[in-house]
Amino acid sequence: MSEPSPTPTPESWRRVDAYLTETLVGHDPDLEFAVAEQHAAGLPPIEVAPVNGKLLHLLVRIAGARRVLEIGTLGAYSTIWMARGLPDDGAVVTIEAEPAIAKVARANLDRAGVGGKVEIKLGRAADVLPGLEGAEPFDLVFIDADKESNTIYLDWAARLGRPGTVVVVDNTVRGGEVANPATTNSQIIGVQRGLEMLGRDPRFDATALQTLDLKGWDGVAIAVVV
Repeated sequence: MSEPSPTPTPESWRRVDAYLTETLVGHDPDLEFAVAEQHAAGLPPIEVAPVNGKLLHLLVRIAGARRVLEIGTLGAYSTIWMARGLPDDGAVVTIEAEPAIAKVARANLDRAGVGGKVEIKLGRAADVLPGLEGAEPFDLVFIDADKESNTIYLDWAARLGRPGTVVVVDNTVRGGEVANPATTNSQIIGVQRGLEMLGRDPRFDATALQTLDLKGWDGVAIAVVV
């Protein structure tokens, strides 16, 4: 009979995250510089954890993606990870609402040597996304912007994708609050509506995983367009 698993604590899961990061991700000057520049510019430290960035990179490769759509650029940490997974003729289209943030992202992308693969589109994503219709479909979509608009972004992910397009939604557990039916927090409600859409919308087949990492207790949803 196996021993019961210990209850994770912030100290223990951060220790495990550091071990996994050191063992499987390692150190990368360009990625670490991008985070430092983001913080120096006063942007919030809400980029994905290194292990999650590596997950995005691997999903791009597993999917054989050539075109990636990212909703929410911030300092381009996740953008760099995904761009590195693309073939030479691949491209990331990433959407950022704030020009000052886009400037930080552009500098980070160019320094990392992937600037030529990435187009930053300025504006609110809900306004920018309709302008992408009619182009070649995206093979992977990463949603990491305002949570209140998750259903809007998921609808566009399906419309701008194709059967087989991978859709990744970040921040889906929010410290466990996603399971609180009485929440009045608009971000949590947005996450709930997005997950409910993934569960009922016939265009998607999806699951979600809880995560404990450098960023705390959260989660990620992964779907495929069917």
